[in-house]
Amino acid sequence: MKIESAICRHTGKLAIETVDLEEPRENEILVRTIATGICHTDISVMNQVLPAPLPIALGHEGAGIVEKIGAKVTNVAVGDHVVMTYDYCGTCPSCLAGKQTYCHNSFDYCFGGHRPDGSSPISKDGEAVGGSFFGQSSLATYSICYDRNVVKVRKDAPLELLGPLACGIQTGAGAVLNALKVEKGSDFAVFGAGAVGLSAIMAAKIAGARRIIAVDVAPERLALAKELGATDIINGATDDILEIIASLTEGGVMFALDTSGVPTVMQQAVMALAPRGTCGWLAGVSPDLNITVNPLFLLYGRSIRGIIEGDAHDASAFINKLIDWHMEGKFPFDKLIKTYPFSDLDTAIADSKSGSAIKPIVVFDT
Repeated sequence: MKIESAICRHTGKLAIETVDLEEPRENEILVRTIATGICHTDISVMNQVLPAPLPIALGHEGAGIVEKIGAKVTNVAVGDHVVMTYDYCGTCPSCLAGKQTYCHNSFDYCFGGHRPDGSSPISKDGEAVGGSFFGQSSLATYSICYDRNVVKVRKDAPLELLGPLACGIQTGAGAVLNALKVEKGSDFAVFGAGAVGLSAIMAAKIAGARRIIAVDVAPERLALAKELGATDIINGATDDILEIIASLTEGGVMFALDTSGVPTVMQQAVMALAPRGTCGWLAGVSPDLNITVNPLFLLYGRSIRGIIEGDAHDASAFINKLIDWHMEGKFPFDKLIKTYPFSDLDTAIADSKSGSAIKPIVVFDT
């Protein structure tokens, strides 16, 4: 079938093209895409900071309605509302241990631009175009995903808003609830109040953290952080971050999270820890990025850990939990979102880059 898809053919450029999409194979699902979030990972691939073969069809925060299913698909049916999340192999040691977000083959499955057998479901004029980005390539009017990375969701939820739950919002909330396991009555600090950081703040509130400290340089984002549950805000451009955190806590926080990927900020997130505290790093995708940490500081029981997709190994259960909380008014992630028509994709990307939109979502003409 003919579809419209956002294709990156040259570094830094993304264009909407008419391409051909294959019929779904036996474990694949054809989804009519309703809306797809713009993630910094898409932009990093577009700019080739994260390498992926070009040309490639991007998009990995898709939500839509099932149109067709392959012969072996049993977890969704035609007409179901779904979100598409990260892909994984299912056979490596991490997957077999139930830790799919740390799939040994995740880079190939998510960034390789092809199915596991090397083919792509997308072509143009008979020539293959990289597809299956995160198992979906969902910046498109229709998308092919897999039975392993599709998430059925309740039909009374606002489908046009749900796509980012599959990556950015899942990452922030899951970092708090699944990876760091922020405890009730504990102190938590997040560095960076973008979509991921603000999702972490909402999750920390749900977890019952005593102090929820937001650090950013944008006053409007700090104000939103306060609205969403931060007990304290720190402007990193003008305030002494570590001194303020020390004064608010008993010598530091037990849990810190960096969402910025900025080396100096990542270092500050570690230095904000109390003895026995844990810092999670989510960003910092540049291959030449290096952070200096004094081992003596870590000897007091402090630790650093990387986190992918918020440790949402059972993405279906976690995404549906976030949706339920949203419908109950406990997780108002809609306050992060700004929507754009697909034809205005360039503006959505520009607003994401500039920070004028916290979480842009492209909505397709349905």
